[in-house]
Amino acid sequence: QVRLVESGGGLVQSGGSLQLSCAASGTRFSIDAMRWYRQAPGNERELVAGITSTGTTTYRDSVKGRFTISRDIDKNAVYLQMNTLKPEDTAVYFCTADIRYTGQIERRRYWGQGTQVTVSS
Repeated sequence: QVRLVESGGGLVQSGGSLQLSCAASGTRFSIDAMRWYRQAPGNERELVAGITSTGTTTYRDSVKGRFTISRDIDKNAVYLQMNTLKPEDTAVYFCTADIRYTGQIERRRYWGQGTQVTVSS
């Protein structure tokens, strides 16, 4: 069973930076796309950024130019560098990984437990 563990959240002032990390652990698996979602109180969960196994990235419009998603294939990890943070970025951030177990065709999406990011004004 694959497990995703996130780290790097915290409290930062407006204009500051944080880097989130997420690593997958387990055996006999490969990872396709990895993504970061976030959910603020009272809001629906929204996709922030994604990266494919070949490195193609996508971002929601509100974070373009401020956030950068990257991944380390060897470490089964994905990162989210967040710069010029705004109070509206405050949310719980979740990473996901589309996992394919060795010998299986289907992919399954796993979620991390979430990490809180709070941006003060």
